[in-house]
Amino acid sequence: MSSGSGAASAPAPTTPTGKSSMFGSLRIRNYRLFFMGQVVSNTGTWMQRIAQDWLVLSLTGSATAVGITTALQFLPMLLFGLYGGVLVDRLPKRPTLLATQSAMAVTGLFLALLTLSGHVEVWHVYLAAFAMGLATVLDNPARQSFVTEMVGPEQLQNAVSLNSANFQSARLVGPAVAGLLITGVGTGWAFLLNGLSFVAPIAGLLLMRARELHVVERAPRGKGQLREGLRYVAGRPDLIWPIVLVGFVGTFAFNFPVYLSAFADDVFHAGAGAYSLFNTLVAVGSVTGALLAARRGTARLRVLGLAAMVFGAVEILAAATPSLWMFAVLMVPLGLFGMTVNVTANTTIQMSTDPAMRGRVMSLYMMVFLGGSPVGAPIVGWITDAYGPRVGLAVGGAVAAGAAAVIGLILVRVGGLRVSVGWDRGHPVVRVVPRGRVAEVV
Repeated sequence: MSSGSGAASAPAPTTPTGKSSMFGSLRIRNYRLFFMGQVVSNTGTWMQRIAQDWLVLSLTGSATAVGITTALQFLPMLLFGLYGGVLVDRLPKRPTLLATQSAMAVTGLFLALLTLSGHVEVWHVYLAAFAMGLATVLDNPARQSFVTEMVGPEQLQNAVSLNSANFQSARLVGPAVAGLLITGVGTGWAFLLNGLSFVAPIAGLLLMRARELHVVERAPRGKGQLREGLRYVAGRPDLIWPIVLVGFVGTFAFNFPVYLSAFADDVFHAGAGAYSLFNTLVAVGSVTGALLAARRGTARLRVLGLAAMVFGAVEILAAATPSLWMFAVLMVPLGLFGMTVNVTANTTIQMSTDPAMRGRVMSLYMMVFLGGSPVGAPIVGWITDAYGPRVGLAVGGAVAAGAAAVIGLILVRVGGLRVSVGWDRGHPVVRVVPRGRVAEVV
């Protein structure tokens, strides 16, 4: 986005948010272009994720190797995520996204060439995963921050929820197509289609009208901006606690590539088709959770905490399920509550953050949520290999539920809150009642 966009005096009109405006932000042309491009690209991304995990598993036969691949993809976010946020706050968002989306396209095409030519080795997949992670360091906070410039503050929560629905809807198509390609013509074609899918978001970015973007002042270049961002978050309980919670959930409970591939291969002996089915059903629940979030008027920490506890409980239940079909059915609520955690945390943080700090805050959020995987994926992969997939999944669920319970108690004590038990129309009701202004974050 050039400096000429600063002349934008008449951004696209927004519609009031509310439960009746589930798709309100799609009325804005720039966001509609962005949304449509992401539909195509996200489908390709999910195709590559499924194909990548299955390729590594077929090359090595090891769940640990799948975990290492996941770790390498998210390691750059852990190492460089905060610096990426500093850069995103300084840089124009649209040109940044054009560069990162192009880099991701090249990475997918590189992996396709190696696989289709028959020369792919596991270290090639590791390298491609790491390269994709490097692009993500800038791409993730830039995409998160750019939403505000497209839709403005009134439609921010709706657009964030629809972005999540978009991403998860792609899981309904991507894994299914990937499963057909893997069994029919091989993983290389999934990588090729993913590389080509980036044409759609790049075209959408180029077709946007700069004059309709909402002006957001960029942070000037200066010293101490990283420390400034950390101090900003540390002084805000409504920011720090969601980030801590999603850190535990993302590190141990969201390692679906490790868990689901192991259940499909080692527990149920059902192959790539079952792995694709599990991911698709998780996506069904995730889309439902994202659309319900789009209808909600507000995002509150109590919803986040309860969703994380239920999400962990569903993982524990799924770990003990004896039948493939029972396990598959549980993937729907698993996706629903997992997406509720994701969207609620994301929306709460974005809507509570000063626009000039949003790149740094969102990079910290994404670093903790996604960057925790380099720590968690090898650990849960080792637990899965050593003690079995059921134990691995149960441990992940227990960590999520336990973290939600502990952080909820901390918020009650530190936030100056109290638990109130009463009756509403003859039914017992438990509420967290504020003792001061801080309680509004709950």
